[in-house]
Amino acid sequence: MVRGVQIALAIAWMLARYGFLRLTVLVTADDDAVGIRQREHLRGRLLRETLESLGATFIKLGQVMSTRPDLFSPPIIEELESLQDHLPVFPGAKRIVEEELGPRANRIAQMDETPVAAASVAQVHRAVLDDGREVAIKILRPDIRLLAERDGAILHAFAVVLMAMSEAAQHAELVDHLDHFLEGILSQTDLRIEAANYVRFRKNFKRVKKVRFPEVFEELCTERVLVMEFVRGEKITREHALRFPDLPARLRETFLKMCFDDGFLHADLHPGNFVIEADSTVCIFDVGLTKSLSEDALEYYIDFNRCLAFGTIEDFMHHIRTYHRYVAGTVDWVELEKDMTRFATAFRAMGAKDLEFRVLIDEVFATGRKHGVRPRPEMTLMMVGLVTAEGIGKQLAPDVNSFQEVTNYLIPVLARRGMLTDETMERMATAALQGG
Repeated sequence: MVRGVQIALAIAWMLARYGFLRLTVLVTADDDAVGIRQREHLRGRLLRETLESLGATFIKLGQVMSTRPDLFSPPIIEELESLQDHLPVFPGAKRIVEEELGPRANRIAQMDETPVAAASVAQVHRAVLDDGREVAIKILRPDIRLLAERDGAILHAFAVVLMAMSEAAQHAELVDHLDHFLEGILSQTDLRIEAANYVRFRKNFKRVKKVRFPEVFEELCTERVLVMEFVRGEKITREHALRFPDLPARLRETFLKMCFDDGFLHADLHPGNFVIEADSTVCIFDVGLTKSLSEDALEYYIDFNRCLAFGTIEDFMHHIRTYHRYVAGTVDWVELEKDMTRFATAFRAMGAKDLEFRVLIDEVFATGRKHGVRPRPEMTLMMVGLVTAEGIGKQLAPDVNSFQEVTNYLIPVLARRGMLTDETMERMATAALQGG
């Protein structure tokens, strides 16, 4: 009860602050693009500050929300991406390890008292095993799963009440989206899931040169403790790309392999979650949040690109009705078709090499948000991943043609799946040559 009141007061205070600042700061810029973006940044900043004030569960909630640009505008996403989860260090980490591992804890010869990282869900300590190997020990915060379940139950109750009171909340499918976010948080409070993810990624990338995932010591992993090799490396920069010319392609192909070969996606793959080691190998970590992609995901992506490259407006509308979610009777299909016509006209006026996935997909998501039409969650994650891969590639190799790179990768994937018909080849060639 006390926690519910605390959450309700924090939300009320956020709304009151927004109303006051909205009137006093942004009243002169209501109707122009700058004013709209300012308002969205204000909403995002107040949301971020409120989530930070409510603690670990809400910080992690905001981080999971930041992966859904189909639900939130770019300014709000930018604020959520900056959520600070460097929480205070919790004491007694060594005791937790000993309790969790029992006699197996004797394998840990030495463990640093001070963690190398302390985030919202766990903190990480450097340690050395009895055979001399250097390891990282990830330890869940005490009672973090119970706290997440409690806060999740409170939020779920609030969402149910809001849906009963508000038609807008019903159309936004508030409970479904909230439950999706909470599922993502809870999956990160059982480190056995993350350990299994590492094993699966290592298997998938076993034959890929210069890309790897850390080894986990499964016999030393429990719900609250994960032991893995200690990774040493540097954040990837433009200088690394100059030293290792194949690096941009390697990073792009890593994500494309996850999507189109493996159907198992690192759902939080950003530059902070991988490093480059001394021999130029890219090491990827923090795999608590993942997504298994269905066969529909590849079909969706192919149809999406077909519409972009040479589809008619009727093709676009059929694609949206087939692969997107919407509440029957709430979508103004005539207005949506007008917006899609404007979008397609502007898109096709540009050359493919000048296009960026981020701009394109932001526009697609913005149109969807406006009309209450959203791609399925796994499609959103794939699109966000493509934007991330493009962003990394553009940073390392600014002249890269992202559309061409994806097309080149997709052709052999389609061939393996028996989907590479003459018609498909012709259409993909058109996509590759679109605008030169």
